[in-house]
Amino acid sequence: MKILLTGATGFLGQNLKPVLSEDYKVQGFQSSYWDLRRQKTCHQALDHFEPDVIVHAAGSVGGILANRDNPGKFMYENLIMGANLIEAARTKGVKKFILLGTVCAYPKHTPVPFKEEELWSGYPEETNAPYGIAKKTLMRLVEAYHEQYDFNGVNLVPVNMYGPYDHYNLTSSHVIPALILKVHKARNNGDTEIVLWGTGQASREFLYAPDCAEAIKLAIQKDVGPEPINIGTGKEIKICELIEAIADRMGFDGKIEYDTTKPDGQPRRCLDTTRAKERLGFEATTDLETGLNSTIEWFWKQTIKENA
Repeated sequence: MKILLTGATGFLGQNLKPVLSEDYKVQGFQSSYWDLRRQKTCHQALDHFEPDVIVHAAGSVGGILANRDNPGKFMYENLIMGANLIEAARTKGVKKFILLGTVCAYPKHTPVPFKEEELWSGYPEETNAPYGIAKKTLMRLVEAYHEQYDFNGVNLVPVNMYGPYDHYNLTSSHVIPALILKVHKARNNGDTEIVLWGTGQASREFLYAPDCAEAIKLAIQKDVGPEPINIGTGKEIKICELIEAIADRMGFDGKIEYDTTKPDGQPRRCLDTTRAKERLGFEATTDLETGLNSTIEWFWKQTIKENA
């Protein structure tokens, strides 16, 4: 079986490719050559690779600051790439299409734990609403194609991810890599305090990227249909507790302050993972402590390598 993996050189893609390569022939491509924003290019790519399955992990993403500065770009690029690829997969007869959605698609005040039925019950949190709406629209497109064309699409909704191969940039990174980098810079500069956005009271659930890769592999193997499936751990942690855990592991003993003039983002994020257990047989196996240790170790090694 041949699998075409979009976003193969990205954070999730680099964690996913070795897991899928254990059982399948996995092909990835460079977005600099195959521009998924062009429908003709999507058709040409499928003619070239002739995949049996597509795993669409490519996207324009970032943290709160990146979402604030790029709402139009993130909404347009995620919408157009996904829609073009889904339509090309339909017309070329691809056997299965795995869409990676996002927890950002959930309404701002979704009852915790988030159940898949709540996806359409309200508007997403404002700072990342354009990105979340784009992904949610693509999930509905997969469902609509299933209804009209019997399109074999799968909608996975992963929570915030972290792990090796992540992108470390204070303006565009997700929560954990941004905090790791902030602590690293403060420690290296001899700073006595770190200032974080928000109150520190918002909570997040975090999924180790290699665990997410295992869930995607199960979605390829099983017949699950297009109904959204949450992929996560079902456990949340407050940002103030998370930064303390990271600072402790990285040897920073300064003060942690909060700029409450900046947004927290969504108040809480924690998924109900019952459907993933029932339909995929998936349960995350890496706890946050183990995952953080592994991620920080990977960051140290990369930092040493880059400075060598």
